[in-house]
Amino acid sequence: MSLTSIAGRFFLPRQHKLERHNTEAETMQREVLAHLIGRAQDTEFGRQHDFSNIGNYEQFAKNVSVNTYEELKGQIDRMRHGERDVLWPGRTRWYAKSSGTTNDKSKFIPVTNEGLKRIHYAGPFDSVAFYLQNNPQSRLFDGRAMILGGSHAPNYNLSDSLVGDLSAILIENINPLANLVRVPKKATALLSDFEVKRDRIAREAMTKNVTNLSGVPSWMLSVLDRVMELSGKQHLEEVWPNLEVFFHGGVAFTPYRQQYERLITSPKMHYMETYNASEGFFGIQNDPTDKAMLLMLDYDVFYEFQEMGTETIVPIWGVEPGKNYAMLITTSCGLWRYKIGDTVRFTQTNPYKFVISGRTKSFINAFGEELIVDNAEQGLQYACQQTGAEVLEYTAAPVFMDEHGKCRHQWLVEFNRQPQDVALFARLLDEHLQTINSDYEAKRYKNITLQPLEIVVARPGLFNDWLKQNGKLGGQHKVPRLSNSREHIEQLLALNGK
Repeated sequence: MSLTSIAGRFFLPRQHKLERHNTEAETMQREVLAHLIGRAQDTEFGRQHDFSNIGNYEQFAKNVSVNTYEELKGQIDRMRHGERDVLWPGRTRWYAKSSGTTNDKSKFIPVTNEGLKRIHYAGPFDSVAFYLQNNPQSRLFDGRAMILGGSHAPNYNLSDSLVGDLSAILIENINPLANLVRVPKKATALLSDFEVKRDRIAREAMTKNVTNLSGVPSWMLSVLDRVMELSGKQHLEEVWPNLEVFFHGGVAFTPYRQQYERLITSPKMHYMETYNASEGFFGIQNDPTDKAMLLMLDYDVFYEFQEMGTETIVPIWGVEPGKNYAMLITTSCGLWRYKIGDTVRFTQTNPYKFVISGRTKSFINAFGEELIVDNAEQGLQYACQQTGAEVLEYTAAPVFMDEHGKCRHQWLVEFNRQPQDVALFARLLDEHLQTINSDYEAKRYKNITLQPLEIVVARPGLFNDWLKQNGKLGGQHKVPRLSNSREHIEQLLALNGK
């Protein structure tokens, strides 16, 4: 009997409980909200908002206003200096450093002991539960898990609190038994210099029986490329013949899928998307035939959704498929009606499944075109399919007016495989964006408002160089995809010419 078949029994009770997501969404979410309010009623925040007299969602929404990081920053700073019972009971020792996608200012997201157990560790556990359910022949636990993480940030630490990338916090607090089945070793995983860490991870892992990968697609690909360089092999399954799944999250997988499929040709390889962030773990791709993720409703996370372009906010039982919503969360990490910055679109209800459609601050709407990241990903995927190109990284921003008085979108694209005809690639991308976004199509009509988009080909390594220059190489840092501002693209263009 394999280790996986023995370990699999441990997941059976949870697999049965997960079936509640099919029929009891509202009940589960009301239970979560009641639990969170009850736990926090004696905190400073709970007293200020009369938690002891809140008996339902409607009262909660009336008593507590929507918050961004800026609204909670003062209280979080006090918590970091050791104050107790501010946003959540007790003292919070750990804080996940997050720079966001389009905001350079550091955020320090509280990570409480309850949040670790009931959100951040619950998600990976359920990911494995779903995977084993879908793949009964799996040998997942008969080998090692290669898990990529960030690092601690001692320069941000205070005497009463510690700061790090969320992934580093998870590694630091994980059950010691888990270290027996994972690579790299803890000291390597927490290194801050990504280039040094990349080499050490590759050297440590390549001689192990790795069966599964977990991490951000862009950084994982960089490590895997190093494994291939050191091994001299052509395909990854020659190094790890029992590799079977990549649990990925953090950035969209679409731009990287072709590269992974070329690197890993084994027919038994699986890819499973998760929605994990510094603020919590929210979704799992529980069906390999469906790109949408299941919203996890019985963790310590209560969800609300603000319809884009409106002031309307609804709980899970009020959402409608097909609409774009900004997501708000209330969690046992002390975030109350917190606007996380991501936008989602539900594909169905009962169970509630969704796709990440973009960021509330990552879009281009300079001329009323309302272009979101989901549009960009679909457009690039189409242009790549038609031309055989592969996109490694990209960013886009508006050109408000050039020397001829013309306006357009400018895309800076780093190709892994450049199309033979970049102009054709640009035209296909532009046409597909018009097909899937009626606002963009209207602004492109007869080139009156917007001219055809422009593509600037980035030199190899440009985006990594930019991230490194800004102290963001490795970990959970991301390239900003779309922006109304030209700040990031101008920095990148300047670096592209060097």
